[in-house]
Amino acid sequence: MEQELKFKILTADASHQDFAQIICDEMESSAQARGTGIAKRSPDYIKAKMREGKAVIAFTEDYIWAGFCYIETWSHGEYVANSGLIVAPSFRKSGLAKKIKGKIFDLSRKHYPNAKIFGLTTGLAVMKINSDLGYEPVTYSELTQDEAFWAGCKSCVNYEILMSKDRKNCMCTAMLYDPAEVNNKPEDTSRDFIKKSKLYERFMKIKQWGLLKHLIRKEKVDMVPVVLSLFRMIKWK
Repeated sequence: MEQELKFKILTADASHQDFAQIICDEMESSAQARGTGIAKRSPDYIKAKMREGKAVIAFTEDYIWAGFCYIETWSHGEYVANSGLIVAPSFRKSGLAKKIKGKIFDLSRKHYPNAKIFGLTTGLAVMKINSDLGYEPVTYSELTQDEAFWAGCKSCVNYEILMSKDRKNCMCTAMLYDPAEVNNKPEDTSRDFIKKSKLYERFMKIKQWGLLKHLIRKEKVDMVPVVLSLFRMIKWK
């Protein structure tokens, strides 16, 4: 039986700045492997988040870097995003991502107790983690409308789709934690999500297909490579 890996997940500070470059490199490498885009950040930006105490960093017991995530704020602190979640390849599928998300969520609530915490994702696993924390799927109109946030989508391969839909929809699913609403809801969000996870999967596939059809009609592109790309992207079974 394999021994369960143990990690130390800390609030990052100035002493962790030497890890900024490897974190940025891994973020970019991971995005390329997934075929998606990210809002690219420089090592200096990551270092600033560390110095401000607005990031978490994970290590093994032997002090090997294992993961990272940071806090961004929008609309004068009314909205918060937990961005740049990354786990080193050697430690993926170990449950570390969920632990990091929990830690950065708690740190966000500490710094901004009244802020709405949101995220955009195409991954069912991330949606499940968010749901466990109290997030709910929402429309894009319920997210921050800060231009600086949406500018970060320019490096994403799906940016053209986002703009063609007037920023009202895209491949990502929007999820939001609203402290004002969560406190008044029954604590069955996680169980409900598990029960409906297959429905979410189907929803994501239908959503992706619908948006691609819109792009096909608009651009009049050849259907064959688009359909083949779609099949690879959503892994039809």
